[in-house]
Amino acid sequence: MDGSTARQQPVNQRTRIRIVRFGGLALACALLFVRPLWSGDVHEFLEMTGLGLILVCVGGRMWSILYVGSRKNRQLVTAGPYSMTRNPLYLFSTIGAAGVGLIYGSVIAALLLGLLAFTVFTITAAKESEHLRTLFGAEYASYAASTPMFWPKLSQYRELPEAVFSPTALKRTFLDGLFFVAAFPALEGIEHLQHTGFLPTIMRML
Repeated sequence: MDGSTARQQPVNQRTRIRIVRFGGLALACALLFVRPLWSGDVHEFLEMTGLGLILVCVGGRMWSILYVGSRKNRQLVTAGPYSMTRNPLYLFSTIGAAGVGLIYGSVIAALLLGLLAFTVFTITAAKESEHLRTLFGAEYASYAASTPMFWPKLSQYRELPEAVFSPTALKRTFLDGLFFVAAFPALEGIEHLQHTGFLPTIMRML
């Protein structure tokens, strides 16, 4: 390992997760006194759409971790979801964040959460790209030149005949995904408290 590699340290994964979670919790606290404008069938449709996005998030994150597992920063993974985007874990997490907002029944909340996640993850991905370029040199440069950093290019999908995965990484990713799933009963509880009048409504959000 040369001096530049030693100085170029990988981005703290837990830090960016905490930032997104803190932002989500802060918005959830604000939503305690804000009710969605939509009701009835439209509200139910938004909720179910949001739940669907969260399931896509959890499934997509687990699919991605099957490929990268414990090989992150040790081996350049370019197959499966990584053949379409360099950061599928961040992509699916952003989808999940938007899904949480839709579960609340608000398009604006979905946009705010999605934008928060997208901003944090793209900044993190850019920093990680510098680190990977240092680790893998020309191999990563070639990969980055043909593969989008965030939004997937579906036509590039390619599979491996077989893959070895890390049970520990898969378990950790599943537990992280439960944070998104937990948003459903939490927001349903807030909605119930609002309907019963326990939480006052200051304004309504589209």
